[in-house]
Amino acid sequence: MADAKPRILIQLDSSPHASVFDAVTAIDAGAERLLQYGGIEPGQVRDLIHGAMFTRGLDDLRSTAVFVGGSSVEAGEQLLEAVKQAFFGPFRVSVLFDASGANTTAAAAVLAAERECGGSLAGVAAAVLGATGPVGRRVARLLCGLGSKVAISSRQLDRATALADALHKQTGARAEPFASGADQAQALAGRAVVIAAGAAGARLLAHDVWSRLDALKTLIDLNAVPPLGVEGVEATDKSKSRGAVKAWGALGLGGLKMKIHKRAIQELFTSNDHVFDAEQVLEIGRRLDQPTPS
Repeated sequence: MADAKPRILIQLDSSPHASVFDAVTAIDAGAERLLQYGGIEPGQVRDLIHGAMFTRGLDDLRSTAVFVGGSSVEAGEQLLEAVKQAFFGPFRVSVLFDASGANTTAAAAVLAAERECGGSLAGVAAAVLGATGPVGRRVARLLCGLGSKVAISSRQLDRATALADALHKQTGARAEPFASGADQAQALAGRAVVIAAGAAGARLLAHDVWSRLDALKTLIDLNAVPPLGVEGVEATDKSKSRGAVKAWGALGLGGLKMKIHKRAIQELFTSNDHVFDAEQVLEIGRRLDQPTPS
C-alpha cells in the first residue's frame, strides 16, 4: 500500500555541508523529499527532530526518517544519541547512522569475509588492521559480536588495548590487541581473515608477510587510495584469487556497500521506530536477496 504522505528523509551532518554522496544515494533509494542540514551540533538536534515528529500524525510518522552522516564518526555518534533522546512515547521516527560510511562499509566487509568462510565467522580467527579508525572499530565490533576470535592493531598499543576494553564492554568478547609495528607474521599467524581498515594511502601489510600466512583464506583492503593498505591486492578485486587467498579491494566491495546503503534507506520507511547502527545494518545486508518489507 502506498504511503499516505511523501517519504521525507532528514539528513543531519556534523560537517559544514551535508554530503552530496549521501543525498544522491537517498534519492536513488526512494526518498521523495530530502531536507539537508550541515554543521549540526547535538544541542540543535532536539528542535529539528520535534519538528519532524509533530507535523504528522502517528500513523504517518513512518513516512519521515532521519539519516545521521558527516565525515566524523565521533561527532555523528553524538548526533545519533541526541536524536534518540528527542524521542518519547510513540513520538519517534526511524534513523540510520552511517557517518563516514562506517557502518555500511564495515557491514559489507564482514559479509564478504563471512561468505568466503562458508557462511559463518563464529570461531574464525580474524584480524583487523587499523582497528582504531572509524571503520575498523565497527568491523572489529561486528566480528566480536559474531563470535570470531579477533585480533586488533593500531600504531599505538595503548590505543588498541583501549579498544579491546571497549569491545569487551560492548560485546562480551575479548579481542587481542597488538601494535602495528610488531612482528606481523607472528601476530597474524593462524588468522583466516585479515581486514585492513587503515587511513587512506597508508600501507599496513606487505605481500611478503601475508603470502606466507598458511591459515589465511580471506584478505580485505578497505583503502582505495594508493599506496593501498595491502600490497598485492588491487582496489577492484572482488573475491579475486591471489594464490590460495580470496582478496577484496575497496572498489570491489563498493557495490555491496552501496546495495546495503540503499536498502537501509528503504527500510527506514517501513516503520517509525527503527534505529539502524552497525549490527542492524549488517542484518540489512543479509536480507539483500529478499523483498523490501512493506
